[in-house]
Amino acid sequence: MTTLYLIRHGESQANEKDVFIGHTDLELTDLGRKQAEITADYLKNITPDVIYSSDLRRAYNTAEATAKQYGMEICIEPGLREIYAGDWEYVPFAQLEAQCKETYGIWCKDVANARCDNGESVTEVYDRVSKTIRKIAMRHPDATVFIFSHATPVRTFAIHSMGKTVQELPLLPWPSNASVTRVTFDGEKFSLLEYSTDHFMGTLATRLPDNV
Repeated sequence: MTTLYLIRHGESQANEKDVFIGHTDLELTDLGRKQAEITADYLKNITPDVIYSSDLRRAYNTAEATAKQYGMEICIEPGLREIYAGDWEYVPFAQLEAQCKETYGIWCKDVANARCDNGESVTEVYDRVSKTIRKIAMRHPDATVFIFSHATPVRTFAIHSMGKTVQELPLLPWPSNASVTRVTFDGEKFSLLEYSTDHFMGTLATRLPDNV
């Protein structure tokens, strides 16, 4: 049995400013770096065999806090990136509500069927991330794998691990910053054991706003 721990990145500069980003490569905030350290401490008694991260800095820098305490390298995997946001990149959520009423309205009310204008769809993220993590899991049988990624990849893969389609995505909320999601893989199917665990963050827990 392979056990995978999916960790969303800590608070980013985009999270702090309430702007929508996908592939825009921004840093963690001071709070985000603190969240990364808290999550690393939470995971300190679980020794990974390998650590993977999205190539975007907010995920990679979150992974660094954990990798440092084990003296391990981080394997970069672009397939773990956030959704490609197209015309929505670095646009404030409130502005998207006003300027893209129809398409961003779908994102807020029916996320499973949403597509960023001139960007990636949520279904495409579901497929991309599921294939990427399956390859990782097959590469590391009977191992403990840490994977540092983003909100949409973590959410879509969690619903996939429940044996459900992207249409059932509303069953799960957005994962919080630096939260931990645990999944097992038996060589054929994934099983979700816990989702967006963040109790260890205390008052420093942060989440996406309601208009996302």
